[in-house]
Amino acid sequence: MKFLTCTLSDHGAAILDILNEQIRTSTAVYEYVERTPDSMVTWFKAKEAKGYPVIGVEDEQGTLMGFATYGVFRERPAYKYTVEHSVYVHQDHRGKGLGLALMKRLIEAARAQDLHVMVGGIDATNAGSIAMHEKLGFVHAGTIRESGFKFGGWLDLAFYQLTLRTPLHPMDG
Repeated sequence: MKFLTCTLSDHGAAILDILNEQIRTSTAVYEYVERTPDSMVTWFKAKEAKGYPVIGVEDEQGTLMGFATYGVFRERPAYKYTVEHSVYVHQDHRGKGLGLALMKRLIEAARAQDLHVMVGGIDATNAGSIAMHEKLGFVHAGTIRESGFKFGGWLDLAFYQLTLRTPLHPMDG
């Protein structure tokens, strides 16, 4: 198993496959329509523009098994120390601790970038993801009830946050 920085050319198609499987089959992503290869170009450019990592884990054959990243929480400047993260593991590799290992690396990256709060929006029925986040020290920050609708039912979105001890000297502006 090897952890690395994902790139569009090396991992874009694999990330797209992982995301689209989640869109088709789960409430992990509150989307209806699968993403396109072109959308990955925009996605990677947005990550690169902000210096946000896309951390992946490959097996011995170089196949991407999962990835984790973060992005803008809200566009207003005062939120500059807060990010919303995502972690996804390929369906064939779930339950092996890869999500936890990816999240640990993502938290390290957030600290290195002097971020202060990481937020995860998790479907309230996703007990596995909630347990993983709690194991990492995330706390429940609130739930927006019936905020999504997918597969014929209302979805509750639970927010979990981890407050980091960074930055040492936050500044306005």
